[in-house]
Amino acid sequence: MVPVRAEASGEVVDTMDVPVFNIKGESVGTMSIDEQSLGGTINPVLIKQAYVRYHANLRQGSARTLTRAEVTGTTRKMYKQKGTGRARHGNKKPPHFRGGGHSFAKRRSREDYRQDMPKKMRRKANRNAFLAKLIDNEVKIVDGLSFDTPKTRPFVDMLAGLGVDKSALVALSPDPEKSENARLSGRNIDSVAMCRADQLTCFEMLNNRFLVIDKADLEAWLSGPSSQTDKEAKVAPMGRDSTDGEGA
Repeated sequence: MVPVRAEASGEVVDTMDVPVFNIKGESVGTMSIDEQSLGGTINPVLIKQAYVRYHANLRQGSARTLTRAEVTGTTRKMYKQKGTGRARHGNKKPPHFRGGGHSFAKRRSREDYRQDMPKKMRRKANRNAFLAKLIDNEVKIVDGLSFDTPKTRPFVDMLAGLGVDKSALVALSPDPEKSENARLSGRNIDSVAMCRADQLTCFEMLNNRFLVIDKADLEAWLSGPSSQTDKEAKVAPMGRDSTDGEGA
């Protein structure tokens, strides 16, 4: 990744020339990305807030434990009431017995852990996380991320050719027909996670070392609904019927 400063209409614009590879891992050119459109500088506080929010919202919030009335087992009296010299007990379900119920059982609702953020902040965080990946040279742009047949070996060879030796998030085309073979090829690889390219979030990007994405899909993401991080996101929203990472 090479930073470039270009002048446009009298203003200095910071751009990045990111290498583009083919499916074999061979360099076939570069792609210029406007650094300012991704936030210009890394905002770790914003990224962390969004990351925690995405993580918290994955929790169902439905944890619960059993009371003594709900524990499965016999209700037979343990031993006779008198004459044993021991304490008086009924069945084995009280909390002080192993396997018994809880005195104060948990009763969670699904809203317990849910957090929210304004749409514009979420989008800024997602784009800023992508900028962090670019700066660390952890984004692999492929010109034509598609496979003729669903086979794991070509997918593994592609990752090796791109120099991906750690965990990778592969962002696939939203078009099911175009991404079907790639999805089937990489779904059994332990170090590979996959998502739709138009649903990239900072949570998924930061959970993996590398990001592999098709050039056309990246261009669509950069210029799509996620690019609206100002008042236009509310006044004239793009892709109202689509999603840009868990429903912006």
